[in-house]
Amino acid sequence: MLVVNSPWDSNVIENIPTHKESEIETFLGTAEEIAKKKGSDFPPINRIEVLKKFSESIKKNIEKLATLATSEGGKPMIDSLIEIKRGAEGVDTCIEILKNESGYVIPMNINKASENRIAFTQKEPIGVVLAISAFNHPFNLIIHQVIPAIAAGCPVIVKPAEDTPLSCKQIIKMLIESGLPEERCVFVMPENLELATKLVEDKRIDFFSFIGSAKVGWMLRSKLSAGTRCALEHGGLAPTFVTNTANLETASSLLARGSFYHAGQVCVSVQRIFVDKKVSEEFLSLLKNKAMKMTIGDPQEMNTDIGPLIRPSEVDRVDEWVNESLKNGANKIIGGTKNSNNAYNQTILLNPKPSDRVSRMEVFGPVVCVYTYDKIESAIKNANSVDTSFQASIFSDKINEVLSFYEKINASSVFHNDHTAFRVDWMPFAGLKHSGHGVGGIKYTMHDMQIDKMLVLKKD
Repeated sequence: MLVVNSPWDSNVIENIPTHKESEIETFLGTAEEIAKKKGSDFPPINRIEVLKKFSESIKKNIEKLATLATSEGGKPMIDSLIEIKRGAEGVDTCIEILKNESGYVIPMNINKASENRIAFTQKEPIGVVLAISAFNHPFNLIIHQVIPAIAAGCPVIVKPAEDTPLSCKQIIKMLIESGLPEERCVFVMPENLELATKLVEDKRIDFFSFIGSAKVGWMLRSKLSAGTRCALEHGGLAPTFVTNTANLETASSLLARGSFYHAGQVCVSVQRIFVDKKVSEEFLSLLKNKAMKMTIGDPQEMNTDIGPLIRPSEVDRVDEWVNESLKNGANKIIGGTKNSNNAYNQTILLNPKPSDRVSRMEVFGPVVCVYTYDKIESAIKNANSVDTSFQASIFSDKINEVLSFYEKINASSVFHNDHTAFRVDWMPFAGLKHSGHGVGGIKYTMHDMQIDKMLVLKKD
């Protein structure tokens, strides 16, 4: 039995039954049989009907779903409401893709070998999808992994994070109530790590979708059966740059939000701010003031800006990393202490050493490091020195400076005059280097879960 605890007060929310090996084997066997039909028993017209009803159900139950997500994940209610609305938009996006995505014609009759032939492709589901998800967006991440699979015609087995399984279970319940055959989307919670690993290794898995830590993701990728495709979404140490031409008021407001949103438990949360020395004093003062106005509290309260970390052990870990950096000479601008056993005070560190864990590893807590620089080129070199690469941003009024930064920074996405946690769900979302494999985003995920199957017709 899995015990689900509130991250805010550690009270038990619910007990979830776990699955034995025989149950998991049944799930896999059923999924394999469904996959063999290549979506013919669940054509696009049926998928669209189900997804439309599901989207409507989400929109009718936004507050209920947000309350559930907040209770298990600790994200403040004001942000959970946004997450649920994003989830509904993600479903609608899948519907539109399903309506408009098509195959293509391959040129023939252009040389002797291709004479008297017509060739084209059509979309076909890739097969059985296994999705393993993270805790920090318990509703929307499941939407991102599961709904593209359903839209593509794939049977999907989904294992949510052990900390946040309730939103996933509710999503599946709502899908079935919307008309989805229950065997097409199955919740699984293996009773031990060995069974979870064995599930990932199974040769019947055609596509593996993973969102979580790099250490776990890359390990699991190494265990995939030959031929299993995958997409991995890990974390990063998102860098943002504040130049001497930046609007400091705007930059400080956005970066306070990007640093402490969901207590920093976001894979593209602002973690490293590189600021020109000419404006560093003024910027730090503004950032400190913005951070101090943010309220830590019960995530169910609408006036709460920063909620708890997912587990008390994470509070201890973050505190250890911060204290390490302070002992090594970093300057504390604000914070640096536990708020409670479940929450950590918003923290700004000035010029921690590059060798400190807060500088070279993903903190995943409400901690942001500020580094001052004389020359932007050397700062970019420092930003690029880590083994992660995801999203980055720059605050500047000089277009040439922005373009130069875009060329030199290691990132898959670069944002101008915005924080690094910006995302809309139809854009590509890709971690590079240790930060991931493949491209996320609704459209791109759905593409990965299909194949372009070609037919070549020959005339007599």
